[in-house]
Amino acid sequence: MTDAQETAADAPLRTTGGAPPDDVEPAPIPLLEPREGIPPVVETEEALAAAIAAFAAGSGPVAVDAERASGYRYGQRAYLVQLRREGAGSALIDPVGCPDLSGLGEALAGAEWILHAATQDLPCLREIGMIPTRLFDTELAGRLAGFPRVGLGAMVESVLGYALEKGHSAVDWSTRPLPEPWLRYAALDVELLVDLRDALEKELDRQGKLEWAHQEFDAIASAPPAPPRKDPWRRTSGMHKVRRRRQMAVVRELWNARDSIAQRRDISPGKVLGDGAIVDAALALPPNANALAALPGFGHRMGRRQLEQWQAVVDRARAQPDAELPQPGQPLTGPPPPRSWADKDPVAAARLSAARAAVSALAEELNMPQENLITPDTVRRLCWEPPAEPTEAAVAAVLAAYGARPWQIEQVTPSLLTALSAPAA
Repeated sequence: MTDAQETAADAPLRTTGGAPPDDVEPAPIPLLEPREGIPPVVETEEALAAAIAAFAAGSGPVAVDAERASGYRYGQRAYLVQLRREGAGSALIDPVGCPDLSGLGEALAGAEWILHAATQDLPCLREIGMIPTRLFDTELAGRLAGFPRVGLGAMVESVLGYALEKGHSAVDWSTRPLPEPWLRYAALDVELLVDLRDALEKELDRQGKLEWAHQEFDAIASAPPAPPRKDPWRRTSGMHKVRRRRQMAVVRELWNARDSIAQRRDISPGKVLGDGAIVDAALALPPNANALAALPGFGHRMGRRQLEQWQAVVDRARAQPDAELPQPGQPLTGPPPPRSWADKDPVAAARLSAARAAVSALAEELNMPQENLITPDTVRRLCWEPPAEPTEAAVAAVLAAYGARPWQIEQVTPSLLTALSAPAA
């Protein structure tokens, strides 16, 4: 442990999410080195077996983090996994050299896993065989406790009084070998997660929200993998400018072609062709490669052969029969956009307005974001199709059907019941 860490360890934890006291808090202490130094990267089966044995013999919860190469590589796979546990110390594991970490996952199956923003890391951890049965999400805990900033660096600073260096968060973690400063950064990301978890648990308990947090964590741990997105090309940035079906077909064909190239070359799709270039081509419907080259994103440093390949994709979309063109918009699986409610159903619009105001007031009273109290989509669905008999039990049943946790139902049902009755009154 460094001198700075020893000094901070003696200081009281700063666990409140409210306003600072009148006296000025001391400046955060820079966290510069892991307390046992930078651990060697685990990249062989022999080293992995030793790490599994060490962490299986450890005690208490295990801090877990993962680094991806978003913006550089295709997909969201993990390129480094960091762990820390009492009795085992820290470990940095290379999923490229050790692609199957199911043995590690099994060794930690009975432990509580501590992650920050768990839903971001769980998909890539699941791909390599690491699936927690119990977890503690320090970011979500911070939201429930009312902290205004819930990034890892901000939480460590406001709760524990340390300053984490966050300069390597967006680097290309697929780089091999990983530079020492990156490894130091990665090890420090799990250095204090257990301490942060313990402090947040105390704060949630003080606020009477600890059981709420446990319900949220259980819901994350038990959630199935997200299904593949339907028509992912519709999420192209700038898609709102594209209104004609033929233009939409160009977006679809270019997006699919780009995705295929990116997957084959294992690079980020944005490095193959930007979203802006796709939308520009869709709006212009260029008749030939020369016209395509005049568009932003195509002419700059793009060879003739590439231009002709992209133009062939555009031509394919231009030639599609009308029956094969995409429809303008995805089928609605829920209520229409709220901006249209006043015309379609003024009473429902009034219900929604009253419900939003009630949720906002309750969230402020409980000192947490509205979306953590109850999801906006759940409120919209309830207000668009309320139960025929708006009783407390009926509203609670609707909320439960939409996935609300028991604590959420208990908190919001009285307010939402009042809001549902307001327009009729």
